[in-house]
Amino acid sequence: MDNVPSFCSSLSSEENGPETGDSSSTEDGLVDAFGDLAALPVEVGERRPTCLRCRRPEKVCLCPFLPPQPLEVSTCLYVVQHPAEESRVLRTVPLLAACLPQEKCNVIVGRRFNEEKHPELAAVCRDSRTLILYPGPKSQNLEELVQYQEVGTLKHNVIIIDGTWSQAKNMFLKNSLFHLPKQVQLSRTLSSQYVIRTQPSNICLSTLECAAVALSILEQNDDIQEVLLRPLKALCSFQLQHGAQIHHSKEHLLKNGMYDKPMPKNKRKIKRMEKLVTDNSICPR
Repeated sequence: MDNVPSFCSSLSSEENGPETGDSSSTEDGLVDAFGDLAALPVEVGERRPTCLRCRRPEKVCLCPFLPPQPLEVSTCLYVVQHPAEESRVLRTVPLLAACLPQEKCNVIVGRRFNEEKHPELAAVCRDSRTLILYPGPKSQNLEELVQYQEVGTLKHNVIIIDGTWSQAKNMFLKNSLFHLPKQVQLSRTLSSQYVIRTQPSNICLSTLECAAVALSILEQNDDIQEVLLRPLKALCSFQLQHGAQIHHSKEHLLKNGMYDKPMPKNKRKIKRMEKLVTDNSICPR
């Protein structure tokens, strides 16, 4: 590609100079030049071998931190994932899927979901046993919901929206299917272990953490939470050892005068940021 600058400059001088000479010879020259460029070898970077289970590069495989066998659970998870999450390097959903049986962790990618294109998901949303994990004024506390339920009497489906907080809010509001299941939220005071990615507030959790808490409640087994969080802690520890920085939540930065980005001018965004500082009850949406 070293010939590109000189090629461009020759084009520029011909365009600015007088129209002299044979135009056909100029066209032939352009064809030859483009032909030379097309003939240059393309350097294809070698992709690092990837572990088939944890989906991490083999050199930083997290399988030693995964359970030897997928966890036996009765609850079935449906992770509806924003397409932007697929391209992120540090994701928690592959770790979640690696810990559970394949049929118990279904990942569906998209922004819009309807009855025609997603009949299986629509059927799940209409199932009376289905819960959608999304905090808000209409949400019921998950622990209260199952407090008086006998173990094993009901096998729940749980829908979790995977994306940034703004993406999750947009997906929830614009998909009527997600308004059909019973809406639940978590009340356990658990600070996020996912310290290599910024969260809006101190109590906002990653998708893996939400699933870990929800499953431990529904399966009435606190060991599930510990097992699912083990690979996440290992991932964050590895990243921090290799140069990553701890990402404090926006709430923490605002409360401690450490927020160094320009404040928004939009009144709704300003109110949302004020809520981060004053409202500790739920994750802001």
